[in-house]
Amino acid sequence: MVMEATVSPFPDDVEALKALLATATQRADDAEARLANACARESATEAVIAHLKLQIAKLRREQYGASAERTRRLLDQMELQLEDIEADAAEDDAVAEVAAAKTATVTAFERKRPVRKPFPEHLPRERVVVPAPCSCPACGGNRLSKLGEDVTETLEVIPRAWKVIQTVREKFSCRDCEKITQPPAPFHVVPRGWAGPSFLAMLLFEKYGQHQPLNRQAERFAREGVPLSTSTLADQVGAATFALMPLYRLIEAHVMTAERLHGDDTTVPVMAKGKTDTARLWVYVRDDRPFAGADPPAALFHYSRDRRGEHPRTHLAPWSGILQADAYGGYGELYAAGRQPGLVLEAGCFAHARRKFFELADVVAAARRKSRNERAGMIYPIALEAVQRLDALFDIERAINGKSAAERLAIRQELSAPLITELHEWLTSQFAKLSRNHDLAKAINYMLRRWDAFTRFLGDGRICITNNAAERALRCVPLGRKAWLFCGSDRGGQRAAVLYTLIQTARLNDVDPQAWLADVLARIADCPINKLNDLLPWVWQPQRR
Repeated sequence: MVMEATVSPFPDDVEALKALLATATQRADDAEARLANACARESATEAVIAHLKLQIAKLRREQYGASAERTRRLLDQMELQLEDIEADAAEDDAVAEVAAAKTATVTAFERKRPVRKPFPEHLPRERVVVPAPCSCPACGGNRLSKLGEDVTETLEVIPRAWKVIQTVREKFSCRDCEKITQPPAPFHVVPRGWAGPSFLAMLLFEKYGQHQPLNRQAERFAREGVPLSTSTLADQVGAATFALMPLYRLIEAHVMTAERLHGDDTTVPVMAKGKTDTARLWVYVRDDRPFAGADPPAALFHYSRDRRGEHPRTHLAPWSGILQADAYGGYGELYAAGRQPGLVLEAGCFAHARRKFFELADVVAAARRKSRNERAGMIYPIALEAVQRLDALFDIERAINGKSAAERLAIRQELSAPLITELHEWLTSQFAKLSRNHDLAKAINYMLRRWDAFTRFLGDGRICITNNAAERALRCVPLGRKAWLFCGSDRGGQRAAVLYTLIQTARLNDVDPQAWLADVLARIADCPINKLNDLLPWVWQPQRR
């Protein structure tokens, strides 16, 4: 039998093999570069889509009014997702550039990036001049003249610098009477203290503004070469809070002179014997900006161990006016007809009312639960129509936000009053068709039982139709709960109320809380009591040192 010789596809010549290998390597590099370009293009497209989805979600939220806390969490999740997608796109872009550099035929994919704004002018500039050549690299001549320069700016950060300030107090002895004199010791917020005002401000703001517990701050300080125990830092926090109490009282007095307040509360876990109890933080917000009021906004926090109605009655004992709040029963006695020192009028929150219907009409959430093979609740056409009717009122309110009370009242009488009349008739007719125990009936009854409170905005241009001002002020507490988990004691909860009041009020007045606290802590000891108002966030002017 004749065996056929196997023919090799590779040449026997070494040079030919090298050429074949070089061609194959070039083809592999080209393929790798094209694949990297495709991945980079896909990542860039994904980033653009995620960015547009986030913009659409934000615009929808602005257009259709405030929604549930779940929607805010969803937007936060989309922000985090966009961060990762953008990072992936940048990484794939770099990979594509490296892969394209190995080839002569494939051009690296260039992702379109947003135009970066110039760096702020107030940042200090450090010039690093690259040495110029001493002679012409082309001809070797040394007759060079400067035509100009190109400047490339790079943003850099210098690690936090710690320093110890030594205040020297010289002693002098009188030759005549032999009496010794010495200048007084520098002021510290903490008696016999050692911490400067900027350090204390950072400590307070990190704990109550950025939700970093003291033990985590102590760990970071130790890594930076400054070991400080948690108990030592806690001493500074307690004494600094005591020093700031006069400003808390001034803000409290300012809030209690308002004719209209937003009120709300949220849970805060507090340590108990072998467990945690559910305590409460209450907030009362004065914000006259929606009706172009001249008085500055402020937020006042209080702490209580429970949610009994006696707490808001105590907080608002000397106050009378319009209270915008949810339907919490503890406010009931405040609305009594013969209340002293004056009447408190209830103004309903349409955002709370809308939320009850929205949960029954949330098509997106139902589809999501169905895709996860979970039980999806029913979507009710009545709930959808209720949301649409309420959204029409929100559209009017967005258009008149910031106008004077008189202008707001006139437009409401013209546009909102007919919609409210139709809404009442429609809710009454739908309620009659439903079982009393139905979720829709409960949502409708929530509004009908408080109809006077919900329609009070039609007769007063100062009233808002939502209680979102209080909910925004309280948002810092749920954010903080995820970091510090619970308060260590009732005193800790009261201290948190004081610092939240100061920080949130500064934020409402567009003041940097940490810079304000640092300046206040440096000045408050020498400030006469009749000048303390100058340290309030809406009056404060930083002192030049």
